[in-house]
Amino acid sequence: MQARNLKSLAALLAFGVLAMPAAHADGERIAVFTKNQTNPYFQVLRQGADAAAKSMNARITHYIPTKPDSIPEQMSQIEDVIVKKADAVVFVPVDYKAMGPGVKKINAANIPVVNVTDRSDVGNFVSFVGASDYDLGLKTATYLFKTMGGKGNVVVLEGIKGSLTNVDRIRGVQDALKTFPGIKVVASQPANYQRLQALQVMENLMQSFPKIDAVFAANDAMAIGAIEALEGANRKALVTGINGTKEAVDAIKAGTLLATGDYNGFVQGCLGTMAAIRKLRGQPVKQDIVLPATVIDKTNYQPLDVPADKRACPRWEDATKA
Repeated sequence: MQARNLKSLAALLAFGVLAMPAAHADGERIAVFTKNQTNPYFQVLRQGADAAAKSMNARITHYIPTKPDSIPEQMSQIEDVIVKKADAVVFVPVDYKAMGPGVKKINAANIPVVNVTDRSDVGNFVSFVGASDYDLGLKTATYLFKTMGGKGNVVVLEGIKGSLTNVDRIRGVQDALKTFPGIKVVASQPANYQRLQALQVMENLMQSFPKIDAVFAANDAMAIGAIEALEGANRKALVTGINGTKEAVDAIKAGTLLATGDYNGFVQGCLGTMAAIRKLRGQPVKQDIVLPATVIDKTNYQPLDVPADKRACPRWEDATKA
């Protein structure tokens, strides 16, 4: 009797009838939240997420507010993800404070969340993947001020007032100024990370200040807007941005943009998505991944001179060993 029972058990196990539920092998459904459709940085981040999901045989659904940085719309999208029971979430909050209740709802639904780019003020996360906005502001501003020879008039184009990225990037600029007493900031105004707004702000500032030697823009979109305004007025100034987007690389190649701080949205999208999938598969995940701050200029832009949809994600082990 005992031998017969053992044979029956062996047969059931062979056919998987009594097998324990396994962790996801593939096909995980990952919801990726980004802030807007207008900023090239988030487009690149989404492409990185797509590349990671494709390489790991997972599926991505993108959630993007139709109105840029809309808190109510992102909250509504969170509700949708909870109802549809996504396996995991890769989350860039439109506002690092205001989206706290939304993160709590995802946590309460027992959906793993990876926080990317803007460090959320509230919530439980599998991992954070980002870069140091302060270091990027400091290093990019220092590069600009050195290129100016330590003297001249600078315009600062800020992002969205109160946003974490803007606060930290501008703090980096302010600290860089401490070692360059010959640099004078003649104006520091927000253009909300938008190209058209930056163009308009720059046009107005040029009317007020006949001598502008340089422009520090807190992202690449605003830097391109500033360049367009300068060209329209037949004026010249050194311009830097932050994010390392393809349009910034093209401008560096063309000689219209001096440099950009590499925020590396593609890699952030890759690693955020990889972290979410690894968590679902029971693989180890590093809790905090902060990419090094690098300034891109005419000497080192070549690796980024490739469309994001043609790039490959880094190996997890290489990108997280630091």
